[in-house]
Formats: sequence, structure tokens, C-alpha cells
Amino acid sequence: MSTLYLLHKPYRMLSQFTDSQGRATLAEVIRAPGVYAAGRLDFDSEGLLLLSDDGALIHRIAHPQHKQPKTYWVQLEGHITDEAIRALKAGITLKDGPTLPAKARRIAPPAIAERDPPIDPKRHPLTSWLELTISEGRNRQVRRMTAHVGFPTLRLIRAAIGPWQLGDLAPGEWRKETLHAPRPDNAKQPRAVPKKAKPKNAKPKSASPKGSGTNKARAAKAAPKRSTKSRGPKK
Repeated sequence: MSTLYLLHKPYRMLSQFTDSQGRATLAEVIRAPGVYAAGRLDFDSEGLLLLSDDGALIHRIAHPQHKQPKTYWVQLEGHITDEAIRALKAGITLKDGPTLPAKARRIAPPAIAERDPPIDPKRHPLTSWLELTISEGRNRQVRRMTAHVGFPTLRLIRAAIGPWQLGDLAPGEWRKETLHAPRPDNAKQPRAVPKKAKPKNAKPKSASPKGSGTNKARAAKAAPKRSTKSRGPKK
């Protein structure tokens, strides 16, 4: 069994428990011994963060090879167009290469607590909301994707990681789940390697006469060795 913690990470909080610069950390909202975050959320992003004290479970959730889909609610500057949504779905090319096709759709503002501090309506009078699901984990990928299609991200909330949902958790709240995790691959018993079969009609090795090899070896050891040094003429 493994324990998994689902946390709503607030805005402007690090996805770690300590910080030398005095910024807000996870230690302010969750106290569970020996837990670590499975992946991360940027300092200026909000939403679902998974934590556990099971290293193997953290690896299965966070490692890119498992490609856990992640769903985000994104508040954008301006009203996103159908053309921009189609581009996100097809995949776009960023500086570090093309993105995989994403799931993208326009949504109504989600029922979630207002950000603290809120987005200034005077600076950003026109906004829209997008639900975006990706299966990659590049640095600030969602922000770069929306900026590439012409709609910068103002607010970014992670709503789901794989089967786990943010649900009705308020910023700073968390809930605990108990999982029956599968055994890791390296715990399987190794298969027995079959012995190599002898070919049919194989002739048995001929036995040497009893003691012949031993006697020859002893005689060779007993014989004096000839010197390899050259000798001068006899006087």
C-alpha cells in the first residue's frame, strides 16, 4: 500500500518544503513526514500537486516515460480563436522542438477561488478560458504554447494528473488516498535459463591411459632447464 496526498498548491508557492530566499513553501500547508512532490508546479502556477512517501510511486507518476496526461485550466489574455485552438490540437513548434498534439477546448470560467492577488481587470479587460491537456512536461510548456498562438497566459491552474482530479479542494487544502500499488518490475523472479542440450550421436571423449598425463607432467618438472644465456669458449 502507498499513501498519496492531493494538494491544491496556491499561487506564488514553491513546490518544495524549504527555501533559502524566504518564499512560501509546501511546509506552510501540509505536514506529512517523509513526503516529496511527484513533479512540480511553477511558483506562479496553481492547482493539483501530488505528493507521496513512496519513491517508486513518485517515479511512476512523474517520469516522462509514463506520459501521465495533465489537464490545465488557462485564463488567457484576449478571446482565443478557433484557429488558435486548432493549432494547439495539431501541435506547434517551440524553440525546443515540436509539441505533441494536445486536447484543447474553450470553457466557461471554472468554479474556483479567485487568485490572491487577482488579475487586474483594468490591465486585462478581455480574457477567455481554455482547457488544455498535454502529455509532456517541458519547462513552462503551457505558457509557451498559448503565447505562440497569440494568447498569453494570465492564470494557470492544473486540474488533473492522470486519473487524479483537483475536485473541490481550495488553495492550501489537501486530501489523502491509499493506493494498492503494483510490484515494481525488478521484483519479479528471474526465469531459469535452460541447459544447453548435447547433440545427438556425440562421441564420448577418449580417456587417456591411467596416469600417463600425470607422469609426463612430473617428468617435465623434474628435468633440468637449459640456460638461455650464451657461454664463452672453454679455456
